[in-house]
Amino acid sequence: MPVSALESEFLPMSPLAEHIVLRDLDIENIADFDVYLQHGGYEALRIAVTERTPADVVQTVKDSGLRGRGGAGFPTGVKWGFLPKGVYPRYLLCNCDESEPGTFNNHQIIDRNPHQLIEGIAISAYAIEANLAYIYIRGEFAVAARRLERAIAQAYARGFLGRNIFGTGYDLDIYVHRGAGAYICGEETALMESLEGKIGQPRLRPPFPAVAGLYGKPTIINNVETLTNVPMIVRHGAAWYRQFGTEKSPGTKVFSISGHVKRPGNYEAPFGTPLRELIFSPDYCQGMRGNHNVKIVVPGGASAGWLTADDLDVTMDYEALAAKGSMLGSGGVIVLDERVSAVEVAYKMDEFFKHESCGKCTPCREGTYFLVKVLHRITHGHGRQDDIPLLHDVYNQMAGNCFCLLGESAVVPIRSALRLFPHEFERAIAQAGNGRHDIITLSVH
Repeated sequence: MPVSALESEFLPMSPLAEHIVLRDLDIENIADFDVYLQHGGYEALRIAVTERTPADVVQTVKDSGLRGRGGAGFPTGVKWGFLPKGVYPRYLLCNCDESEPGTFNNHQIIDRNPHQLIEGIAISAYAIEANLAYIYIRGEFAVAARRLERAIAQAYARGFLGRNIFGTGYDLDIYVHRGAGAYICGEETALMESLEGKIGQPRLRPPFPAVAGLYGKPTIINNVETLTNVPMIVRHGAAWYRQFGTEKSPGTKVFSISGHVKRPGNYEAPFGTPLRELIFSPDYCQGMRGNHNVKIVVPGGASAGWLTADDLDVTMDYEALAAKGSMLGSGGVIVLDERVSAVEVAYKMDEFFKHESCGKCTPCREGTYFLVKVLHRITHGHGRQDDIPLLHDVYNQMAGNCFCLLGESAVVPIRSALRLFPHEFERAIAQAGNGRHDIITLSVH
């Protein structure tokens, strides 16, 4: 499908000589089935099912060091190895909910390289000995869902899916399941509940999905970007993959960069690339709009701890960001300049988490409500002297006490804002006492 002038503005190039995931930047029209085949498409699947055992494929992925791109960064091959022996059926679920604020790389993968995702699902399903896979896609992604369904139909028509793949006796069916647009369904147990037709709320763990997942059977859940890496690893080998990135964070990551940068978009870069380079290099975002100064960087979606201009030399990998008190998360990098108010940013983010709370546990359901209530009061010129200790009290009662990570995520923006910019809260409350309201509204336009 040709790229429009508007779309091309947000599909920037990057200095990688060869992309692993965003291969649409290297190969024109790779979303077309025949073009994908001409460039080695489904060859990795053939190699896997005709030349290797499932255990061989699992070992290759382990050796590659591939880590899950959904947030936690857990080693993918190790996760596959948690499946109990001899228990069937097994299921593979592809998490395409992509609801973390600031994250949008799944769109480009599905729109411009869908067959590599499908091939990755097929190889991964073979590796874990599953005959049924589901792609759980966010309901609003209607166009993307139709493109996936069309690409899956093409793979069926050529014998890459269905019965007796490559004459080996291996069978696999893939279905696209559309969710209803709930952020919580990006959490893997809530995703399974939704897929089973229940209310999208998280399950108590243990048991973990690898032991008792979908319909109570062993289940592996990986996200879109993770699975899209698999064909290139199987085709080229673990050593080839490890030439990118760092020792503990091998490979590349697709960073979705938005905010006050000159050139927002998806950039695939090796793990270990400095944050400063992503923001200011002409190969990536080309600096800040209007040449304003960096004030806040949220490096891994709204759930990640904030960084400031003093942290720009941090490398973008799991270990370095953890050492800074943040996380890589989904790779959604939000860059904001000095014109924004930290109070307003925290308010907008926690308003999102309040709206998306499923209400299952009291600390999240009530805590997000109170955080937003107090932040709304401060940002609208009615702050009180006791609001700052009240905010600390509320988020401390939430931290470590929520049923799942949504409530824990809601703590992060307010804790980051109070730690890094306490004077802005104090000033906003003082101005409220003087009848003034000078807080600058967050804007990324």
